[in-house]
Amino acid sequence: MRRDIGTDDPRVRVRPGKRSRPRTKIRPDYSNARRGRVFRVDRGRYHVTMLDDGTKVTAVKAKELPRGAIVVGDVVAMTGDLSGRKDTLARITEVDERRTALRRSAEETEAAGTERVIVANADQLVIVTAIAQPEPRPGMIDRLLVAAYDAGMTPILLLTKEDLGDPSTLQDLYAPLDLDIYTSAIDEVAGTAEITEIAQALEGHVSVLVGHSGVGKSTLINELVPAADRATGDVNEVTGRGRHTSTSAMAFPLAEGGVVIDTPGVRTFGLAHVEPEDLLRGFPDLQEIADDCPRGCEHADASIDCAFDDALAQASDGRLRARVDSFRRLLASRTAMEPDWA
Repeated sequence: MRRDIGTDDPRVRVRPGKRSRPRTKIRPDYSNARRGRVFRVDRGRYHVTMLDDGTKVTAVKAKELPRGAIVVGDVVAMTGDLSGRKDTLARITEVDERRTALRRSAEETEAAGTERVIVANADQLVIVTAIAQPEPRPGMIDRLLVAAYDAGMTPILLLTKEDLGDPSTLQDLYAPLDLDIYTSAIDEVAGTAEITEIAQALEGHVSVLVGHSGVGKSTLINELVPAADRATGDVNEVTGRGRHTSTSAMAFPLAEGGVVIDTPGVRTFGLAHVEPEDLLRGFPDLQEIADDCPRGCEHADASIDCAFDDALAQASDGRLRARVDSFRRLLASRTAMEPDWA
């Protein structure tokens, strides 16, 4: 059949189209490529520390890797110029399977419900909470506990600014959990912190710090890694909120072994990616009570014959009430995608 060229004029000649080259199904094998760990992502450039000799390399990702496929903590296959010299670029060709992935879901705007990996391959999640300035929010702590258990990470609770208040209230609230709790005093004027115990807990681990702005994450990083020189900020006296000083996640090696990852301050931490039945993993003190619930119980306020209500009726103090309220608030906010106000 003659090709329709839009005219019958025999003088018109049409250049034949180029034949598309068949795409091969054979993919390059990067199993023997050198590996590095991503310690910072900045505007399309990936800063990587080579695992074999510690050389710091700047790289771009291969075109076949989708946007957002690489995060801090990823172990990646590297090709190209791996010398680390100024103005050289390597190429990331493959991302190794992640052992853990700390995920967060957006709760606002059109991106609500969209899941995003924040950090990969960390084994400890350090929940950093100030005892005062800004005031602690147990609801955020609970969300981060759930996120840690969902990611397969060990949670640690670090209460900073011990010099500004009494940590016993939070310590008592989370005492029933199998959770390591540390305290630290931060001198905001001098920009220093007492970190002996938490420093020992981080040795030999890949740990990520998460918490509100102004709780002292950057001050802590500067004490752990003096060369980090992370900017620190004050807390607004009117709103009680901290000012963002870290704009992106960044990993730092510890002198005694291990890695610590600083993250920007968060105001909310969405859990839309966590199934409701998995939320109880962040509340091990409530799991035993939930065993007495009828099959299919959602443990919500309106759930019929929920064992939580029976336990609350017999409770002699307010601790259990605080924990059940926190769980139910978390369950409701996860479903309704509302900000966490607690």
